[in-house]
Amino acid sequence: MKNENDPVITRFGEFVVNLLLRGLIGLAGLMPYRWRIPALGWMTARIVAPLAGYTRRVRENLAFVMPDLPASEVRRLSRAVPDNAGRNLMEMYSATEFSARARHSPVSGPGLPVIEKARAEGRPVIFVTGHLGSFNAARVAMVEQGFEMGVFYRPMKNRYFNVHYTDAMGALSQPMFEQGRRGMIQMTKHLRSGGVLAILNDLNAHGGVPLEFFGEPALTSLVTAELALKFDAPLVPVWGIRRDNGLDFDIHVEAPIPPGDPVEMTREFNARLEVQVRKHMDQWFWIHRRWKDGTGDMADLGAARLTAQPDGPP
Repeated sequence: MKNENDPVITRFGEFVVNLLLRGLIGLAGLMPYRWRIPALGWMTARIVAPLAGYTRRVRENLAFVMPDLPASEVRRLSRAVPDNAGRNLMEMYSATEFSARARHSPVSGPGLPVIEKARAEGRPVIFVTGHLGSFNAARVAMVEQGFEMGVFYRPMKNRYFNVHYTDAMGALSQPMFEQGRRGMIQMTKHLRSGGVLAILNDLNAHGGVPLEFFGEPALTSLVTAELALKFDAPLVPVWGIRRDNGLDFDIHVEAPIPPGDPVEMTREFNARLEVQVRKHMDQWFWIHRRWKDGTGDMADLGAARLTAQPDGPP
């Protein structure tokens, strides 16, 4: 009997998820923009997330790092988190309408004078962020501010979905650098020329350092901090926070992380990201296996804590 790790089963599962998502994106795409964004959010939360196991993963992550969170809040986040993910997805597949709206997002924060000074001096700038709110909204808004932002990204695990997902992401802005040797070489040239780069640094990073995030060690890449030091670039956290109307955003540019030891710089980023996540719990991607390799087997620990809760799984 084949197990779930069999490559044939894995490919088939990816194929089915890709078909489902493509179908839902196509269906939502028939609607006007102001309806299609919440529509795909609703479909993702109520159809895709339960079938793909995302709902349970949200609950396991919350049980792992926030075991005392009230059951009512866990239930709310189990719906709200995939809803935000679905909105992000549909926004990317609505590049023209999304860009027209997001580029007018208000941009504020103490980091603005710093990055403007770096630009005037021809120095590179590195924006560091996470899967919070909408990174793409921040990306479009900063391009509108004159920062032609290159993006360093990790391909999606679903090989079928990744093909068109990457094309959709590239439609918002260029250049894009795929994680790997070739992408690193291209990115290095971009920074050497005084370019602007954005990196999402909140994924489980094989070869990273276990740094605290929500009180538990999470493998975190030091590359972003190391690049900032190597190229004398300000390392600036930026967040695209979704407004209550679900369609618009506020962009906040934080003060740069002080240069120093890469571990301490990355630890500071984790701390700042956690502050933002706690403010906007439903806007962070709790679906990721963020603590997968940080300590023991997070899935088993999260599942055990979830089972032990009075409410149990949904």
